Amino acid sequence: MTDARLRHGRASLALSFFVQGVTFALLVTRIPAIQDRYGISDGLLPAFLAAVPILAGVGSVATEKVVARVRPGSVLRWAQPVVLLTLLAVGAGSELWQAAVALGVFGLAVGALDASMNMMGVSLQRAYGRSIMLGFHAAYSLGGIAGASMAWAGAHWDLTLLVSYLPAVVLLLPAALVGSRWYAEGKAEEDGQRKEPQGTSVTFRLLMPLCLVMSFAYIGDSTVSNWSAKYLQDVLGSSEQLATVPYNVYMVTTLLGRAVGDFGVRRFGAVAVVRFGSVLAAAGFGVVAVASGAWIGMLGFTMLGLGLCVIVPQTFAAAGRMFPGASDTAVARLNVFNYVGFLVGSPLVGALGDAWSYRGAMLVPMVLVLATLVYAKSFGAEPARYGGGHERPRTVDVG
Repeated sequence: MTDARLRHGRASLALSFFVQGVTFALLVTRIPAIQDRYGISDGLLPAFLAAVPILAGVGSVATEKVVARVRPGSVLRWAQPVVLLTLLAVGAGSELWQAAVALGVFGLAVGALDASMNMMGVSLQRAYGRSIMLGFHAAYSLGGIAGASMAWAGAHWDLTLLVSYLPAVVLLLPAALVGSRWYAEGKAEEDGQRKEPQGTSVTFRLLMPLCLVMSFAYIGDSTVSNWSAKYLQDVLGSSEQLATVPYNVYMVTTLLGRAVGDFGVRRFGAVAVVRFGSVLAAAGFGVVAVASGAWIGMLGFTMLGLGLCVIVPQTFAAAGRMFPGASDTAVARLNVFNYVGFLVGSPLVGALGDAWSYRGAMLVPMVLVLATLVYAKSFGAEPARYGGGHERPRTVDVG
């Protein structure tokens, strides 16, 4: 594969991550507006919210089967437009059943999209011979910030969901379709590795530590996204306006951490970066739990963003290194635990907060994230530690 082909593939995949960040942020940040538009009761809303990650898990599992016959790029090429169009359908409908169908299709397509994007990212990282995975997730974070900003503008100007979503879809759908022309994947043969049939060599026992780490990371992430505003306002006594800041700060620090994280992996190795991120994220939860005021709490959420941001991309990369001949299968199975963590995190913290205290509830994700240290050695599978003097020689180095 030529250097130019790899560079174009890297740029087009980064665009897909960015588009997905925008799309997902536009959906989740307008949930109150969606609830109002369709008349979804407070009792029914959790079922709708839970259905999306559950169906996304189904989509991820199905993708594992599909990529045994077609390449992940082909899955991504159709999944991304479907996600964008279902977002538009959510904004255009008026009946409850329409919302259920649109969100159901959205969930299935998001699972396929997340799995195929990360499969391709792992494959390209192998072809590059150095860490680039964090950069893709930085593009996702940048998209999330852009999407959240668009959603804020829509809410601020009291725009309907359709009017709020339409410009994003009109701009991003053609961009995603054009960008898909340059999708590229690194081949296992380029590293001197025999490509094994997908699914024949992935053992759940070996993958399990990474699955747990993925779940722990998303429990922490969902805690911030779902409870940071409530925590700052109800526990730390901030104003309603200030309570909206922590998640934005978290997203910005996630972007910054991922933007420089690949350099850290190349210099110090994935194990050291994951350990540092885990300790920093756990310390952030600790600061949030003992904070005496809103600004101290925001410091904790800043630490959380810088710590958690490195874990998920490196977990996908570690799965690719652990199963070099069946990385697509490993990534698809690992991706399911993204949604497991998302499903568990928010209800767990809410239940503990109601039954005990929200300060105490913050200690649970703190302990879970800290448990990543136990499994950190799984990120250093030899060979193929990308970047730095402690790795194999680079066979391809572009971009």
